[in-house]
Amino acid sequence: MCGVSPIEHSSGKTQRRRLNRGGNRQANAALFRIALTRLRADPRTRAYVQRRTTDGRTKRDILRCLKRYIAREIFKTITATPTTAPT
Repeated sequence: MCGVSPIEHSSGKTQRRRLNRGGNRQANAALFRIALTRLRADPRTRAYVQRRTTDGRTKRDILRCLKRYIAREIFKTITATPTTAPT
């Protein structure tokens, strides 16, 4: 829905993926801003980027993976049922 699903974008021997250009572009832009903010402030995200960089990923690939992770995290939060009844 947000346009962060991976699509094969390969040619020859290279295996690449790109983000889906369809979907809600405003939501995609929001995920991008969240990812940039987390890159600056969140120690977990910094550790994730460091680990992926060590694995040989590019900054662009890391950002793509991070946006998908954030989208899954937000979806779980939005669709979670409340544990307590409102008063």
